[in-house]
Amino acid sequence: MDYEGKSVFVTGATGLVGYWLVQELLDQGATVCCLVRDPDPIFADTFDGRVSVVSGALELETIERALCEYEVQKVFHLAAQTLVGIAKRAPLLTFESNVRGSYLLLEACRRQARYLENIVVASSDKAYGSAPLPYTEDTPLSGRFPYDVSKSCTDLITSSYFYTYELPVNIVRCGNIYGGCDLNWSRIVPGTIRSVLEGKNPIIRSDGTFIRDYFYVKDTVHAYLTVGSRSDCLGEAFNFGSEEPCSVLKITDTILKLMDSDLEPIILNKAQAEIQEQYLDCNKASTVLGWRPQYSLEEGLLETIEWYKNFQNKACGSVAARAFAAL
Repeated sequence: MDYEGKSVFVTGATGLVGYWLVQELLDQGATVCCLVRDPDPIFADTFDGRVSVVSGALELETIERALCEYEVQKVFHLAAQTLVGIAKRAPLLTFESNVRGSYLLLEACRRQARYLENIVVASSDKAYGSAPLPYTEDTPLSGRFPYDVSKSCTDLITSSYFYTYELPVNIVRCGNIYGGCDLNWSRIVPGTIRSVLEGKNPIIRSDGTFIRDYFYVKDTVHAYLTVGSRSDCLGEAFNFGSEEPCSVLKITDTILKLMDSDLEPIILNKAQAEIQEQYLDCNKASTVLGWRPQYSLEEGLLETIEWYKNFQNKACGSVAARAFAAL
């Protein structure tokens, strides 16, 4: 991977993956332009003066301006409504962000394709819907619930821009990503860590038996950068995950053990519009790209726990502290 001197445009830069991706791109010497809809204190504190910021939502004129003015060579499209619960409550919001936002991004790239080398579009294992496991890249896209459908649609639209216009796209489908800088406390990893740090019993929304592929964010970033550096497999989709699926109860218990906590989780058993088991076959990424995850579950969780401990200490009395304590 060689990003030194490359002009890179990142949407969703204030999200979990975006934060770590921007950091790694800067470390590799890239010039980074980020589309930022809402101000974010963590992003601003970390990257102020180090990246160019285009303020706004995923609208055609805004994206085109960024691509044109910064002579963008590589695009990482991460912006999305990423929470399954919100998707169920507000499907229109999710479809507007994930589907419309994606086709506007792709259309802007088609119009301003002069310098573009790679466009990497974030999808999800949820795009496969309910299908035989493990999912391979040949598994049909059959999302049923709003979030899943939004990702199935994004995948198909992205592929259409490759086959119709030869746009240099790739699709990345990851498992459940976790890591520091995720302040969506409804997710099991940050929610459990915060609960333990506050001395409260962690909450499990489901019955705890749901199976997922938990995927550390630093491995995720390596996956995105690997795909974005290749020109020999354009138009392809790739699965990325730990290939070590585990239950919600197991990952909760692992966090409790790593944090030396004897707190017991509270099991609500209220999960709706979610598939019982989802995990990925990542053989294609290994064979074609030479990619393998570098972190075990425990290694990733230990780094994540340390990040939240540091964040809690630094955030004391600040806006970020209120975000940490917010329900």
